[in-house]
Amino acid sequence: MKTYSSLRVAHPTFFYKNYEISIKDGEMHVTYHFEIENLKAFSPSWVFPLGKEAISLDDENLKAMVFNLGLAELVSYWKITCSPNVVIECGSLTPSQTNWWKKLYFHGLGEFFYLNRINADESFMRITSMGTGNIPAPSQRYLSGNLIPVGGGKDSNVTMELLGEFHNTNRPYIINPRGATLDSVRVANLSEETLTARRTLDPNMLALNKEGYLNGHTPFSAIVAFSSVITAYVNNLKYVVLSNESSANESTVAGSTVNHQYSKSFEFEQDFNRYEKEYLRSGVYYFSLLRPLSEYQIASYFARLKQYHSVFRSCNRGSHTNVWCADCSKCLFVYLILSPFLSFEELEAIFGRNMGDDENLIPTFNQLIGHETDEKPFECVGSRDEVNFAICEAIRKNETLPRLFEYYKTTPLYNEYFTKENPYPKFYDKANLIPKGYLDILMKELSLLP
Repeated sequence: MKTYSSLRVAHPTFFYKNYEISIKDGEMHVTYHFEIENLKAFSPSWVFPLGKEAISLDDENLKAMVFNLGLAELVSYWKITCSPNVVIECGSLTPSQTNWWKKLYFHGLGEFFYLNRINADESFMRITSMGTGNIPAPSQRYLSGNLIPVGGGKDSNVTMELLGEFHNTNRPYIINPRGATLDSVRVANLSEETLTARRTLDPNMLALNKEGYLNGHTPFSAIVAFSSVITAYVNNLKYVVLSNESSANESTVAGSTVNHQYSKSFEFEQDFNRYEKEYLRSGVYYFSLLRPLSEYQIASYFARLKQYHSVFRSCNRGSHTNVWCADCSKCLFVYLILSPFLSFEELEAIFGRNMGDDENLIPTFNQLIGHETDEKPFECVGSRDEVNFAICEAIRKNETLPRLFEYYKTTPLYNEYFTKENPYPKFYDKANLIPKGYLDILMKELSLLP
């Protein structure tokens, strides 16, 4: 394994050299060109679906959006060597923009630094931009309707259902379609309306990872943010409607700022909104419809959406074969958060086996409930409190319990949470950016939950 310090000496500069945009067969093709000094060049690419209204490649807003998506992409390649200098040759950044990107990289790589035991500080990166301006005038393009990023899990399926009254103006957005994402939009009767983008990683990065260069988690949801605004803009859509909940704000490592879900947090959502208004000026508005909610409430709502139960998937291990592995922290979290609302027989039907009886999952179970560890799993999972309350609610409603639930009763957390009032059925986080009409829809549906 290469070391952080030695790689920074051997490869002192990372270059964002340029990007290319072209239109072919009704799609927009984008290729980025990055290079690590004394190592390799990289050319990742995107293909975006275009709407019926023509888009000019001279559109300054579009060029600004594409340039900035490249800034979100580059961190996946920069992390290979963590070069101390980043040189942007194809555009300029104001000091405020530079600080914005350094904040995203630093916090978005919090898990990467933590797991690689890298003690990074503010000197982790120096950004220099050498190109000319990329801040356009406000766009005059007319926009309306909703772009809904769909990942195939319960959250985006809930969002599609909540926005059902806008059915004619809803456009699901999928990056690199797979079984669960395609099945989810089919169940929502939105297959024909779906917009799909294709993202291709450079094989040089994958090869270097195998050779022992640095690897780890990057802020993928920031890439979703920038790419979704591009997709909305070229398809004349006003709103990008995310499905990130309040629980995404909780740190993964207790007492730290390390958060696997940083780019799903409200802090990032606020930062991105400000950045879009100041530096992209597309007119697209980015917000999360589920931000006021807990995972507990989302699970309660989703439990009623039986039509999705056989098609949704959240398991990263099983994503390529469209299955639940039923052996990872994400699978176990979804099992537990749904357990107050579905029977154990229904849960077994979803996951293919009774995960609650698998004592091999106790270490993962302890991470999810916060028992004898400060680390949650490095996955998109809910808060420790939510999981504990969900388990206690499942215990209340079932006479016969799987082994993990019986084990839970032996922990001190059982006595702590079983006697406390569960705040999550009526939870509401005021820190959100939801437009009033959309908030009215959400509040109406919330009032129907038990």
